[in-house]
Order: sequence, then structure tokens, then C-alpha cells
Amino acid sequence: MDSAHPYSSLTPDAVLDALEGAGLPCDGTLLALNSYENRVYQVGLVDDKPVVAKFYRPARWSDAAILEEHAFTQELLEREIPVVAPLALAGAGTLHHTQGFRFAVFPRRGGRAPELDRPETLQWMGRFLGRIHATGAVRPFRARPTLDIAGFGEASRDYLLEHRFLPDDLLAAWLSVAEQVLDGVRRCYDRAGPIASIRLHGDCHAGNVLWTDAGPHFVDFDDCRMGPAVQDLWMLLSGERAEMTRQLGDVLAGYEDFCEFDPRELHLVEALRSLRLLHYSAWLARRWDDPAFPAAFPWFNTQRYWQDRILELREQVALMDEPPLAA
Repeated sequence: MDSAHPYSSLTPDAVLDALEGAGLPCDGTLLALNSYENRVYQVGLVDDKPVVAKFYRPARWSDAAILEEHAFTQELLEREIPVVAPLALAGAGTLHHTQGFRFAVFPRRGGRAPELDRPETLQWMGRFLGRIHATGAVRPFRARPTLDIAGFGEASRDYLLEHRFLPDDLLAAWLSVAEQVLDGVRRCYDRAGPIASIRLHGDCHAGNVLWTDAGPHFVDFDDCRMGPAVQDLWMLLSGERAEMTRQLGDVLAGYEDFCEFDPRELHLVEALRSLRLLHYSAWLARRWDDPAFPAAFPWFNTQRYWQDRILELREQVALMDEPPLAA
């Protein structure tokens, strides 16, 4: 790994030493788990079950923001909502420091991907998301960001332009459609009107849900933030419009057992999808100095990549002008 990158010093020995320093006797086994934003490892313990250690990307979050993430998951756990919260180690809390890194230790939880094509699964997911949001609405985050047009859309556009990631021959076309997308997003927010902003999971796709016979449990609250409730719902929907309408009905059938859903938020579904697409390109660009990213995403920043993004964003412009899904 490039020695200039902060993670270059996070060697296996450094990981094991960090957990030993936090009072966890390691048996020497270490397995890197699938994560790009942070570095995450399953670590074997002497005479105990393995744990999962997450080393936060340096300079991304403040200590206060990380502790808000931890406090939110603990609040959910205390309400018997199935989330994976960090362990509070004896006398050391949940956030630990070692050699310039911050890390947290979590219990290991197994599971499989949820079968989102099944109505009963979507209803079950909806019930727990309703409970998460009922808790999330109790108080705001203070140190964590809000999902908004400026942060996810305009800042993403500006970063890609300032750091010259776009090929010269596609720059004008991409910038034109990006501006159309941002205009469309603003129109969607205008149509929705004032929308409540609550504490969210923030990245509630199927990969962040582990399913067992007892139902779902939610992992990786690393992107939790303030935002509209529908942000945690729309990523469960897929397919054509009729299929998404049916799926939405199943999710809300469970969700509204615990939390009222404001149907005006449905104006934001395609707007939030558009913001995520812009943000994802900028996320890859911001991480391109991390050697793990070119290895994992070799297709990024190719001519074909940006051509596909232009077509994708044009489709979003049209979708944002369609009527919202029906609740």
C-alpha cells in the first residue's frame, strides 16, 4: 500500500495491538471484512467469541460525530430494536484511540441478505424502520450532518469539477445534465414543501441489513445523519413503477404500525436517488488516493464510466418530472 496513505500504517500487528491495548486478549486470528470507507476486521479472542473492529477513516468524522453514532445505536438497542451497537469496554467507553486512528469494537453478528421480493419481508423491515424513526424523531443530531442538496449534490458537482475528474470531451455534457438534475431536485423539494428532518440510518440498503430466522438486524450506522424519513425507505424499492408501488405499500403497512409517514415525502424519492448518484461519483473521486479504491473500482473514471453516468442522470431528469409513487 502507498506509504503516503493514512491506512498504510494500519498493519495486522497494529490492529491486534490496538485491541490488546483496549483490554481484549487476541488469539492472533484476523480477517479483513468487506469495507472501503473504513477498515473493518473480524478479530479472534482468547476464550471468547470473535469481535468486529472498525477503524474509522482518519479526518472524516469528529469524535463528537462518532460518539453520536454510538449513542444513537445504543438508544435503539435499549428499545429492543435489532441493531449492532459498539461494545462499551470496561473503563474505556466505545471510542478508542491508537496511533492516530479511532476505532470501535462490535459484537459479531451473522445473517443473510433479506429477500426483498417477499411482501412479508418488506413489512417486517417496515416495522423496524418505523421503530427506528420513532426513536430518531425524539431529538436531533448535533454533530452529524444533514442530507441536503448542498452537501450531497452541489458539493459533489463542485468536487468533480475542481479536481478535474471529467474527460475534456464529456465535461460540457456532464455539467449540463448535472445542472438539470440539481434543478429537478430543487423542484421535487419545492413540491414536497416543508419536510421533517429526523435521525436516520442514512444508508439503508440491503447490504446493511442481516437477516436471520428472527428477522432483520441493522448494521453500519456510519452514515447516520439528519434527513427525511423516506431516505431509509426508497433504497428498499426496485424494478418498474408498478412493482415499486407494491413494495412501498408493503413497507408502509409495517412502518405505520409504529410511525406516521408523511406522503409528501414521496416527491423526494427520485430526487434522493439523483443526489445519491452524484454523491457516489464524488465519493469515489475523494477516495481515489486510497490504493484500495483503484483496485476495487477499476472502471471508475474511464470514458465509459462517465458516458454511462450522463445517460443515467438524463433518465433521472425525466423521472423527477413524473408524478410521485402512490402511498
